[in-house]
Amino acid sequence: MTVNAHFDGKAIIPDEPLNLPPRETAEVSALAWLAANAVESDELPTDLADRHDHYLYGSPTKDK
Repeated sequence: MTVNAHFDGKAIIPDEPLNLPPRETAEVSALAWLAANAVESDELPTDLADRHDHYLYGSPTKDK
């Protein structure tokens, strides 16, 4: 979806009304996204949960 908008100094305001579903809490929508996009793959690192910052941002690993 492409939305034309402008910044009013405090927030980004759409130039036209948007037809969006009612707002959900961040926890519900994040959990729903994770459930809908979960994958199992042999290509994923086995320590992904423990070292996600390393894989996402290149942060140094911290050995336990």
